[in-house]
Amino acid sequence: MMMMMVMMMMMMIIIIIIIIIIIIIIYVRLSSRLHFNKCKEKGVQLDKKHWYEHVPKSVETSQRGKVTILWSQQLQTTNNKPNIIIRDNEKRTCMLIDVAISVGRIPLDE
Repeated sequence: MMMMMVMMMMMMIIIIIIIIIIIIIIYVRLSSRLHFNKCKEKGVQLDKKHWYEHVPKSVETSQRGKVTILWSQQLQTTNNKPNIIIRDNEKRTCMLIDVAISVGRIPLDE
């Protein structure tokens, strides 16, 4: 009886670890795809043609230097590390993009 409970606990732990790994993979791929799309949108020359082959570099710059896209860079004003920072060098503005994946239930209004 005790052995069966231990085995069930171990199986639950393994399932939880697998779920966490899947969530991390989804998070990384989603962030990478968003980075790829923003680079394309802002005119950054990329090595890869498809988003699923794309590996974000820490700093990407558009061809004319108008836009700089930073990947996973620490900000001086916060403890957070946004996934993507888009800095428009002409307008002198920044856009912070932080990706989050919710694993909880989303309540639906009836």
